[in-house]
Amino acid sequence: MVRKFIRNVFLLTGVALFSAACGAAAPAEEPAPPIAAAPEESAADTPEMQRIVPMMSMPEATPTETPLPPLPLPTPLATLPPFENWDAPPTYPGDSTPGIFFRLKYDPRIWALTEDQFGQPALGHRQILYCVIAPATGRGMPLTVRVEHDLRTLGAIDYEISAAYESDALKFVTYVGGDLDLYTGFQITFDENAEDCLLDAETVLATLASIPESEAATIP
Repeated sequence: MVRKFIRNVFLLTGVALFSAACGAAAPAEEPAPPIAAAPEESAADTPEMQRIVPMMSMPEATPTETPLPPLPLPTPLATLPPFENWDAPPTYPGDSTPGIFFRLKYDPRIWALTEDQFGQPALGHRQILYCVIAPATGRGMPLTVRVEHDLRTLGAIDYEISAAYESDALKFVTYVGGDLDLYTGFQITFDENAEDCLLDAETVLATLASIPESEAATIP
């Protein structure tokens, strides 16, 4: 009787297991919905990420050179001689014979005898403003000035010529020369039309001659 009962229990257990295996499969677990990422703050909204634009300062105005006023020139007379004389002591008296002056001949229609900005006698060009022939002696140059040297003959005079440049711009030219009794120098300055100024100035410098002081004309 007991054996029959145990057999029935095993049969019931097997039927139960078989029914469980043949039953409908349990529904698969649905995946959890993805967690939405929190929106990132815009770079423009974050003070630490804002772009810093440097302020551009306007360049300061640099002072420009103010040219001196043109030299006052006497009005030419209605009738002028073809040439007038400019007589003055040499700028290198130690290298000249004592009692000797220089003489330059100039066309009064082109040049006028006047005074430069330092109150010294000079020739001013009537048509080219700031074109001036003035006596000159050797002097030092600033480091920013470049000087080119040359030797040329104007008329009967051998001149040592020094052209001064600053930032590749020709500023002035000096001429130093003379004869056996005279050694003197001249400086040609200009603002514009340097070529025309130098051409007319060299025409005057070609007339250089030495004369006794007693023959020198009175400078007005």
